[in-house]
Amino acid sequence: MLQEGMKAATWRELETNGKFTKNDKLTFISDDMLIIGCDIGSEMHYVRAIDSRGRELSQDAFPFSNSSEGFQSAKAWALELAAANDKHQIVLGLEPTGHYWFCLAAWMVSNDISVVQVNPYAVKQTKELEDNSQRKDDRKDPKLIANLVKDGNYGMPYLPEGLYADLRRLSMLRDQLTEDRIRNINRLHREMKIYFPEYRDAFGKLDGAFTLEALKAAPFPEDIVRLGVDGLKDIWHRAKLRGRGYSKADQIVQYAKESIGLEHGRAGGRKAVKIFAEQIESLSEALEEIEAELHQKCREIPYAENILEIRGIGENILAGILAEMGDITRFDDASEIQKLSGLGLVACSSGKHKGETKISHRGRKRLRYWLFQAAKSAVSHGEEFKELHAHYTTRKDNPLKKMQSLIVIACKLLRIIFTLLRTGCRYDPMKMLRDIKRPERAAAQAA
Repeated sequence: MLQEGMKAATWRELETNGKFTKNDKLTFISDDMLIIGCDIGSEMHYVRAIDSRGRELSQDAFPFSNSSEGFQSAKAWALELAAANDKHQIVLGLEPTGHYWFCLAAWMVSNDISVVQVNPYAVKQTKELEDNSQRKDDRKDPKLIANLVKDGNYGMPYLPEGLYADLRRLSMLRDQLTEDRIRNINRLHREMKIYFPEYRDAFGKLDGAFTLEALKAAPFPEDIVRLGVDGLKDIWHRAKLRGRGYSKADQIVQYAKESIGLEHGRAGGRKAVKIFAEQIESLSEALEEIEAELHQKCREIPYAENILEIRGIGENILAGILAEMGDITRFDDASEIQKLSGLGLVACSSGKHKGETKISHRGRKRLRYWLFQAAKSAVSHGEEFKELHAHYTTRKDNPLKKMQSLIVIACKLLRIIFTLLRTGCRYDPMKMLRDIKRPERAAAQAA
């Protein structure tokens, strides 16, 4: 039976034994392989099949649903085509669209069908090669994808597993909760600006524990005046709050008496403020819980604690980087991760024209975000990175702008993190500074 001789190849077999080069990709696509291109949709997927020469073996695009029955029908269709054309292996190429491809890729690999992915930008750029038309649809795209796979223009998909899967999902949840919390704080600012414009001077920090407790019970000036100083303190006392917040009670009441806030619509505004304050409290508690779990999982990764020895990189930044980077063993060197993050350098030059060099911005934007946050924090708190930042921005030859310097430092941090995780060595700030090439130092040593 055909399926008994089939075997799915994943990134573990192809990418962990040295670089998976273009020649390796072309070699992987053998003559006895059925190449299937799949256009991913939220409800329906479309596939077309070709051989290693690019000849189409399917009559038309085959649609199947994003369900177990749909996956089974696509597998049966592929096996029938493979048997009819004397093919012994099957590879499915897909264009990663959101999260809709996750289940399909995992199911196909578990059923001995290799899965590779192509860059959506490459599909867009090659759409006119097929029929000299700008048309792009669910029935044309699968063949474009299959041809890209045939020519070796693909990569191996990576879906985090085990600890790394939990780490990435928790990191994403933390980002979502943080966005929701900021959204509710901004909504709360709007309500208070309308009905109690003096709230900043009265309360200070709007999302502080004392402020939120007061806003839930007495958000507007007339409520605060009615309660008085003792009433405010009683609210905080019942909430078991401790600290210097009690000393602000007189100030809050005084501002409330002199407020110029809008009087009409306060009933609805009062309900809105209470809801926003409760949501902010709830989201803050959830964030504390998620961050504690994230930090615990980071410590389970070998040598991850060595990264915390870098001044400025705390557990939150470390969790974000590790969650987006995933299993470090799938990379041969740090330049691959730099490219994945969109921090790879690109320039458009031709003839006498020399284009401006900049970062590509193509890749995992969250990984790029966390690396940039790490660079900013390291420059603020680490003396060695302050020195490095000053060197890059003030050197005689090719001084960098501050933003450019931070990006260079982010790439430097990435190489340090990669080395610490791969070798298990400890961070040495002096060694990091010695590795920086400085013409003036080399001239002094030569003299």
